[in-house]
Amino acid sequence: MSEEGKSDFAPLNDFLCFSIYSAGHALTQYYRPMLESLGLTYPQYLLMVTLWAENDQIIKDLGNKLFLESSTLTPLVKRLESAGLITRSRDPQDERQVRVKLTEAGWALKAEALKVPNCIQDAVGLSTEKIMEIQAAVAGIRDRLIEKK
Repeated sequence: MSEEGKSDFAPLNDFLCFSIYSAGHALTQYYRPMLESLGLTYPQYLLMVTLWAENDQIIKDLGNKLFLESSTLTPLVKRLESAGLITRSRDPQDERQVRVKLTEAGWALKAEALKVPNCIQDAVGLSTEKIMEIQAAVAGIRDRLIEKK
């Protein structure tokens, strides 16, 4: 605190980190009812989207794409397997690796999940071009921060 009792910090809303964090939280909260109807949490949804884009991946690759440690990813995978949406198996070329594949039920869920991204675009009221611009800027920030670790 300064001598006048005022904070030496700018208001929280002026922090880039808080804007990104709170926007992410708001998006997750907005997704919640749509994803609940699919029987998914937000992290599970991201994992499923990754598999719908490219099925049959090893856990390590999924973790890299989702920026998740295996200690976080493994419980997600186990819950989706228990729900019958994916299967896990050892990689025949490297028994140390675990492969994850969609089941028929996992593929079937894709049709319902395809409605989710459009709902978000409608909710934020931005053009596809503006969303892509913001997404690229935020991804660039993330990538630069990861490089500096």
